[in-house]
Amino acid sequence: MTELLKISLPDGSVREMEPGSTPYDVAAAIGPGLAKAALAARVNGEVRDLGRPFEGDSELALITSKDEEDALELARHDFAHVLAEAVQALYPGTQITFGPATDDGFYYDVMAPASREPFSSEDLPDIEAKMREIIKADKPLRREAWSRQQLIEKWEFEGEAFKAEWAKELPENEELTVYWSGDDWLDMCRGPHLPSTGKLDPQAFKLMRVAGAYWRGDQANAQLTRIYGTGWLNKKQLNQHLMRLEEAAKRDHRKLGREMDLFHLSDVAHGSVFWHPKGYRIWRELESYMRRKMDGSGYREIKTPQVMDARQWEQSGHWGKYRENMFVIPDEVPNTEDDGPVISGEADWMALKPMNCPAHVLVFKQGITSYRDLPIRLGEMGCCHRNEPHGALHGLMRVRQFTQDDAHIFCTESQVVEEVRKFCEMADAVYQDFGFKYEIKLATRPEQRFGSDADWDKAEQELRDAVAEAGMATEEFGWEELPGEGAFYAPKLEWHLTDAIGRTWQVGTIQSDRVLPERLDATYIGEDGGKHRPVMLHRAIFGSYERFIGILIEHYAGRLPVWLSPVQAVVAPIVSDIDGYAEKVEATLMAAGLRVKSDLRNEKINYKVREHSLAKVPHILVVGKREEEEGKVTMRTLGEKDQKVLTLDEAVAFLNAEATPPDMRG
Repeated sequence: MTELLKISLPDGSVREMEPGSTPYDVAAAIGPGLAKAALAARVNGEVRDLGRPFEGDSELALITSKDEEDALELARHDFAHVLAEAVQALYPGTQITFGPATDDGFYYDVMAPASREPFSSEDLPDIEAKMREIIKADKPLRREAWSRQQLIEKWEFEGEAFKAEWAKELPENEELTVYWSGDDWLDMCRGPHLPSTGKLDPQAFKLMRVAGAYWRGDQANAQLTRIYGTGWLNKKQLNQHLMRLEEAAKRDHRKLGREMDLFHLSDVAHGSVFWHPKGYRIWRELESYMRRKMDGSGYREIKTPQVMDARQWEQSGHWGKYRENMFVIPDEVPNTEDDGPVISGEADWMALKPMNCPAHVLVFKQGITSYRDLPIRLGEMGCCHRNEPHGALHGLMRVRQFTQDDAHIFCTESQVVEEVRKFCEMADAVYQDFGFKYEIKLATRPEQRFGSDADWDKAEQELRDAVAEAGMATEEFGWEELPGEGAFYAPKLEWHLTDAIGRTWQVGTIQSDRVLPERLDATYIGEDGGKHRPVMLHRAIFGSYERFIGILIEHYAGRLPVWLSPVQAVVAPIVSDIDGYAEKVEATLMAAGLRVKSDLRNEKINYKVREHSLAKVPHILVVGKREEEEGKVTMRTLGEKDQKVLTLDEAVAFLNAEATPPDMRG
């Protein structure tokens, strides 16, 4: 008699099933409703197709649309395959390459047949229609194991040069799989997939745009077309996403930066920001705020060089791990005498610093440091450069030149938990001042790393303990661990902010590093008179000023808090006869320390109000003959319908209260 398989379910029950049974069979045995709702299965922790047989006794959890994270991943993966099938059905001769799921959808890289131009946005409606046709056909998605040679022969026979190249690199001793869509289309894929195309909602996706892409991301390879789509479980989710995108477009910091005259970007300095007076005022207010925070927490500010010898970066490990992202400079005077090479090629190399940490170690190493001096907290508003690809640059969010609110804490091992706990509380205060909710994540050791497992064990546990002591290792703070996402030299805590429209931004971090002090020979004299290595904590709260300002602009939709606003109020006379009174109001407000200007142009008041509202000025003080006679102003506040009539003293008091930074309020 054949021995039955024991399938353990999440409720603790065990089902006995015949060998060859599948998760779908278990779902059907439980009930027809579950069989209909099931999308895939988690078997011994691995997400699998419903129709894939068990290999032995197993733990099983069935996945339905209620398991949203898994269900979305499956749906987006399937939308990508349906996209590729639709393109090939509409345009025979199209070659397909890769098509993964993304955070909010999917894409597929394809090459149009030689008979036509590369795909464009004009093709998207036809492709969408074909995709809906494939989904409504409810084609079964069936997994098959193929040999490497079968795959190569199929792709070469069909002229799929990219797939054939990929197949030739697959390991021969690994199970290779394809997925059929019905009986007429297949793609090479590890899976898993939904049971059929009909499990997708045909109204829950939209193709968004096309872009150029290179095969395998290498500019030396063939250029492809990447077709992007967004995919969801139902139309309601799709509509909510499209509304968020519409709102995000309104909040785009690049658009608002132009309207508010804050900054500009130019091809003459790719990835570097030209700050205008108003934009730099925001920067200065943030810098002053952060200096007060750091001064109050025992940090000492330093300034370190922009350019350092490559040998220093070799010693730190960055030259080997990070050189492709560094701007390197030959240490010689360029040739100006003749038509020969500008650079000889024989000079030593230097590099613009991509981070501040090695320089801070060099400051720490000056002189003899005692254990009594620790912890030492060194801060720097440090300007750094990273050689990001042109295509990756994005406004203030991804730049090549940036300034960090950077600091490094050198401490003994016994001080680590307390220092990290204090930082958690400092970061909490800062993010609350800006109105952000956040989650804390622990990014643990990556596969490629420096340092011993024992040091990594210790460092990761110290970070866990610090968050727990701060009372933040809870669901309220979104506490979770991110395996393998630490830096190559240290685990790190990450702060993920949630903005006003629900997007998350990884901003703050603290990293517990025992590697760099070892590599750069940083020591202190311990209580025993011997030399010891400090632990080095790398930390930042804003991350970079550029990116944090971009996030703030989008979070507040340009309507920055009054204390951050470049112009806090505009005085606008209704008629030119009142210009003198407007200037008096302006002078009074400026004397009170407010950033204010008067608009004396010969324009109608409604025009002035519209223009300053577009520039996101928080308050407009309208003055006319009555206001002059009574010594008052009529205050119009951005985003509010009602106006306030205030005496000049009341206006000064009101604006001063709003203009006081949150950390300086009583």
